[in-house]
Amino acid sequence: MAELVFFSGTMDCGKSTLALQLDHNRRARGLRGIVLTAHDRAGESRVSSRLGLVVPAVEVTPGLDLGALVRGRMTAGERVDYLVCDEAMFYTPEQVEQLAALVDDLGVDVMAFGLTTDFRGRLFPGSARLIELADRFELLQVEALCWCGARATHNARTVDGAMVTEGATVVVGDVRDSGPSGEPAAPQAGGEVAYEVLCRRHHVRRTTSAVAGTEGPAEVLPFEAR
Repeated sequence: MAELVFFSGTMDCGKSTLALQLDHNRRARGLRGIVLTAHDRAGESRVSSRLGLVVPAVEVTPGLDLGALVRGRMTAGERVDYLVCDEAMFYTPEQVEQLAALVDDLGVDVMAFGLTTDFRGRLFPGSARLIELADRFELLQVEALCWCGARATHNARTVDGAMVTEGATVVVGDVRDSGPSGEPAAPQAGGEVAYEVLCRRHHVRRTTSAVAGTEGPAEVLPFEAR
């Protein structure tokens, strides 16, 4: 039976790497699929992994009808066994519903990959709909780590190293102060935009690695060291 599966985790936990691996494994077994993405850090119509892998992909814009895309290719004689949908948090709820319909009506397997929450800690609309409709929700087990060494659970946007909680939902960038193609991300509000993964404690306290490094120890022990 075909399934809609949502693979999620924080930034830096290997979502795009797994997406490319699953696509490779299926192609190696003679299956044929379509790779889709939106706002990849490497640029339009590409899926990239931090390990250096890059493959061509269909760019999902807000007005693209995914059902019509797949049905059109099938009508033209192309075989479509599965879809690999990277950066799925940027898809619209309607596009997620189109993916579910492809699973139910045409038996196409859909593997969606993306963040669950944005830099404010709130659900992306596309991710919320995926959680509601997916046959399975898989939390990736490769743990990204906060600067303090704890498991990272939140994605933070920084401007010149300071965490921000306001601004456009979609600002393409990357972790470790790099944006598309490894260059600094686009400035926002007069500074350099980057992303950092944090544990809940440091996300709530807005303590990024830059803040911790420039302002001394971020934590005070709840007991007196002797």
